[in-house]
Amino acid sequence: MATVKLWTDAEAEAHPKVKAVFDDIRATRKSDFVNNFWRGLANQPESLERVWSTLKAVMGAPGPLDPLTRELIYIAVSITNACSYCIHSHTAAARAKGMTDAQYSDFLAVVGMASQTNALVTGLQLPVDAAFLIES
Repeated sequence: MATVKLWTDAEAEAHPKVKAVFDDIRATRKSDFVNNFWRGLANQPESLERVWSTLKAVMGAPGPLDPLTRELIYIAVSITNACSYCIHSHTAAARAKGMTDAQYSDFLAVVGMASQTNALVTGLQLPVDAAFLIES
């Protein structure tokens, strides 16, 4: 259960800033669906506007990383941070961007391996090899 009110479409329509963001979410995603993350953030219209703008710039703007790679990175960080909501929403987004079941299985194997070796290196407190350090 949410710890904040989730705005309805009718409530969003009555607040110009929230309405503008919800309309942009729908237009950008070519969908009528506005998920609970945005509905919860609507309680703080300035934060809603700022976070949507930043997310759009980072996840949607053209760049050297393709959209599926960006979603996979988002999922990996969400797994690390134990954010179930983000794991589910960005897995759905990755699937919509073409991720196959085989790719997802392989991805999860890599994330699991990284988590295991990261924990070992952290526990062992191993120094970084000089060959891995970038000289400036």
